[in-house]
Amino acid sequence: MQKIKKIDTKDKKKFYGYLNLKLTGLICEESDWLANLSNSSALLGLLLDDINWAGFYLYKKGELVLGPFWGKPACTHIDIGKGVCGTAAATRQVQIVEDVNKFEGHIACDSASRSEIVLPIINEGELIGVLDIDSPITNRFDKQDGNYLEEFVDILNKYVSWEDIK
Repeated sequence: MQKIKKIDTKDKKKFYGYLNLKLTGLICEESDWLANLSNSSALLGLLLDDINWAGFYLYKKGELVLGPFWGKPACTHIDIGKGVCGTAAATRQVQIVEDVNKFEGHIACDSASRSEIVLPIINEGELIGVLDIDSPITNRFDKQDGNYLEEFVDILNKYVSWEDIK
């Protein structure tokens, strides 16, 4: 197992380069979706500052179902089009919410969350699920975070075998 240490940098390019390098090292020799999403959630929780939840909702039987995560217990089912996760799944676009209290229809699984970023996971044109990250700080995420986290999702798509989920 590789050593993973927290780095102190305000340079997002350097930070996300490190994060994505560590993700690749964690999952490149493993294809199992459960193992890889579990380690991916733990990695985000370990390395990202100012977050209180990081994990996955997987698309099953027409809805999003809770998958591996880091943080407090969470909502188990989310309808497509509902809340930030359901909106990301329906639109297939990254959702960056500066203040969840201003997002109409926000689903509050943890009342401490103030901002959120959700990235759809699309593989071969099919919705697999979403990556959801919450923060107790308003305006924690920006477009730059979204761009680098899209690379994170791309790495997942490269190494994870989604066949058991579909």
